[in-house]
Amino acid sequence: MTKWNVDAAHSNVGFSVRHMMVSNVRGSFTGIEGSVTGDLDNLTDAKIHFEIDVNTINTHNEDRDNHLRSADFFDVEQYPHITFNSTEIVKTGEDEYDVTGDLKVKDISKNTTFNVTRTGAGKNPWGVDVVGFEAGIKISRKEYGLTWNQALETGGVLVGDDIKITVELQVNPE
Repeated sequence: MTKWNVDAAHSNVGFSVRHMMVSNVRGSFTGIEGSVTGDLDNLTDAKIHFEIDVNTINTHNEDRDNHLRSADFFDVEQYPHITFNSTEIVKTGEDEYDVTGDLKVKDISKNTTFNVTRTGAGKNPWGVDVVGFEAGIKISRKEYGLTWNQALETGGVLVGDDIKITVELQVNPE
């Protein structure tokens, strides 16, 4: 089996969440490592692992990023990483898969399924094989212990519960 490593320079983990019930705040994590071990033409027998350095969160607002790193949210001093390890991969269409695995945020691990699409393959200018994937999911932040919030005078809350996560990965053989 071939092991393919995440190329962090050409990968992105992004998220969005409702702010004040009227708009979305978007952000990303720049520190990502991981691997896909197996046949990338048919992921059903592959093993996928990735790890995100939570300290690299970026919402383009330093005060907000520092608050997200604090014990109110991710508590990066105690829980510096978000991890995912696949447990089952089911082919759902041409180059499309449901990738189920354990997503761990803080000290809470939940069985979660990402919808994954293989977006292409080729060789980079240095002759190295590359393969791309996109994945998406919506999760409840409260289910992962991210419960801080603030009620608004006009009704509703400052931070929505649903988090939309998008992952764009490029992998290279080890």
